[in-house]
Amino acid sequence: MTSPLLTEDTHACPRGSADSSSVSRRRLRVCHECDLLLALPPLKTGEKADCPRCNHTLVRRQANAAERSLALAIATLIMLGLSLSFPFLGFSLQGFGNGIELSETVSSLLSFNQSLVALIILLTVLILPLLYLTALSWLCVGIIRGQPLPKSPLLARMLNYVTPWMMADVFVIGTLVSMIKIVGMAEVELGLSFWTVCGYALLLLFTSQSVDRDWLWQALDSTPMAPTGGLLGQAAAPQGLTGCNTCGLVNPITAGGRCERCDEPLHPYQGVNTQTTLALLGAAIVMFIPANVYPIMISTSLGSTEPSTILAGVLLFFQSGDWPIALVILIASIVVPVGKMLSLLWLCFVVQRQQQPMSRLTRNRLYRITEFIGRWSMVDVFVVAILVALIYSGDLISIAPGPAALAFTSVVILTMLAAMMFDPRSIWQPNPNTTDSSTAPSIQRPHSSAKEHL
Repeated sequence: MTSPLLTEDTHACPRGSADSSSVSRRRLRVCHECDLLLALPPLKTGEKADCPRCNHTLVRRQANAAERSLALAIATLIMLGLSLSFPFLGFSLQGFGNGIELSETVSSLLSFNQSLVALIILLTVLILPLLYLTALSWLCVGIIRGQPLPKSPLLARMLNYVTPWMMADVFVIGTLVSMIKIVGMAEVELGLSFWTVCGYALLLLFTSQSVDRDWLWQALDSTPMAPTGGLLGQAAAPQGLTGCNTCGLVNPITAGGRCERCDEPLHPYQGVNTQTTLALLGAAIVMFIPANVYPIMISTSLGSTEPSTILAGVLLFFQSGDWPIALVILIASIVVPVGKMLSLLWLCFVVQRQQQPMSRLTRNRLYRITEFIGRWSMVDVFVVAILVALIYSGDLISIAPGPAALAFTSVVILTMLAAMMFDPRSIWQPNPNTTDSSTAPSIQRPHSSAKEHL
């Protein structure tokens, strides 16, 4: 199904600001990261449009978008079903051993009263991806038929909230770390489910990247258009405009306003407000202390019990010569959470003080990196879940989750929420004390390349 967004003629905007009356109102967008009002250029298949000020990708066009996403979603669902149907991992040591299925990485934690950690793993690895794939399939079928199916807008809104919390790819990395952790003391057996889980994680990544939300919402409902009279190349909020974070439609700012197309609450830029981010960071810092002081897992071998903290596990890998795995755990479990908290604290301080220690574009890139890497700290939590399920033979040899497991999971969730609550538009606020050319971009004629600039 072809969107009107892609078929209407365009007028190239002159250098500097321009009145939006010269372009189709269906092609007006507001950049979510810098609040710039822009007009999309005509895009061909495989091309994308980036904001000229902050380089945020606004749209990305795919060939046969609905058919492509539907095929990937169905293939991913098949892989998920296979992953739950066959043995996942096993180990054998001197005549005894154990084998597990994928679901046991969750159920084993319940037997140790780690219900919250089990719930988070269940949601991030299985339930939320299942909801995402089912909803996306429903939407694509309706678009291919030429008439959206019932509840399509609700399901399309759900995709926006579910996407950041799907962590099947992080779970695969945790599985590899777990295997390397035990391969020195036992023989590891890879079940069929191990390979299908790897395929499931890879296909889920391809599926999520195949979805262009802008095209999706245009295909569902292309009737609503942006208001008239906006100045292109200028901030949207001072003009009484804001872009919907879910469907991208440009809306007028009204008290308690909701998007005309998707009915999501609008979040116009109203100045620097970092209170929520700082509160979540404060909670994450508090939880980070027990996450590293208390053991994250407790190993039992021949009746001897040995608790292990995150840092102790890293040192053990270094001492045994497995420095690549030690680096993975060190970076994911210590460097990333600490770096993310420090980065967000620094960004909050800078936007409140309106200081210019580095360019706005550099600060915006730092924010993107901070938001992207947060989920990878879950590697250590997944390692604990897999080892607890796999290594269990009573007093002979077993691994149990420690009290730090819940604390560290809380750190990951809180830092992810803190990054989501930070408004990158505050990075681009005008500074009356300095002149920053990055706040006044030029709107130039688009280039015919795979990476379109407006």
